[in-house]
Amino acid sequence: MPIFQRLAAAAALSVTLLAGAAHAQQPVQQPVRFPVVQLHAGIHVIHAEVAARPAEREQGLMFREKMGANEGMVFVFGAPADVCMWMKNTLIPLSVAFLDENGKVINIEDMKPQSLDSHCAAKRAHYALEMNLGWFKQRNIKPGSTIEGLPR
Repeated sequence: MPIFQRLAAAAALSVTLLAGAAHAQQPVQQPVRFPVVQLHAGIHVIHAEVAARPAEREQGLMFREKMGANEGMVFVFGAPADVCMWMKNTLIPLSVAFLDENGKVINIEDMKPQSLDSHCAAKRAHYALEMNLGWFKQRNIKPGSTIEGLPR
């Protein structure tokens, strides 16, 4: 094999190895966990992680591959806000209940995984509670129902 062909082959192998090493060093996204509070929807107990700071609300349930039957995440906005949720990098289907300052359900929206579709509160909300898809419907929780134990 002529020297130029050997050099070209060695250069190609080096580029391939470097590309593989760079790919292997990319960080794998791991779900972030937040403190948990116990909420109540009538007789139903919810173990909800609390996302209260902007970075926590932005992270939300991204990269989770599963969530327990009565687990969820409560987003605390601190003041009434025009709120919309999306599912970027969220792998599991969810339902979101938007809540007023007293924990009263404003509206509930079902959300598809990894979608950028916006799901918005029908009016200004203090909280949003994400649960597994269909959780609210299966428990007959609808607009006007109350979620108790929300963090202030």
